[in-house]
Amino acid sequence: MTAALNSADVLALIIKCVDFAAVKHVYQRRKDPERTPYINHPIGVAKILTEEGNVYDVDIIQAALLHDTVEDTDTSFDEIETEFGVNVCHLVRELTDDKSLPQAERKRLQIEHAAGSSPGAKLIKLADKLYNLRDLERASPEGWTQERVQEYFEWAKKVVNGLRGTNSNLEDSLDKIFERHCARS
Repeated sequence: MTAALNSADVLALIIKCVDFAAVKHVYQRRKDPERTPYINHPIGVAKILTEEGNVYDVDIIQAALLHDTVEDTDTSFDEIETEFGVNVCHLVRELTDDKSLPQAERKRLQIEHAAGSSPGAKLIKLADKLYNLRDLERASPEGWTQERVQEYFEWAKKVVNGLRGTNSNLEDSLDKIFERHCARS
């Protein structure tokens, strides 16, 4: 951020961002048995960043709240930049998979690009993986076999390995999950 913001400005930005994401994700649901509202996920990622990662950068928190909007809704990068600025847009762009590619290719690219991501994108990716893995421990998504769940844990570990050295609190929490679910490597 280029200008110092007071706490009222920060709060207004975060509320604007939460509202924007909630409107964009309004009809989406998670794939868990309870069909949890999708908006719980980006809010949960932002919460992990602040509560467990001790991350309070406004751009990073906004990007965490928006990280799936372009990928999963009709939101454009231009819209993100207009509403939230170039820094937030850049982070969201880094976190957005190209849905025109096959899923296996998108997953491969996440592993390949993890280490070269910006520090802010790395933080959000760590919190995103932590949220998703905790969700998987709680309940398997509808239609997922135990083998697919295990493959997700193994894939997430490869992504996280490329993010190492970013935030020890988040990495330690992820390592505890990997100890429970992944083979040593």
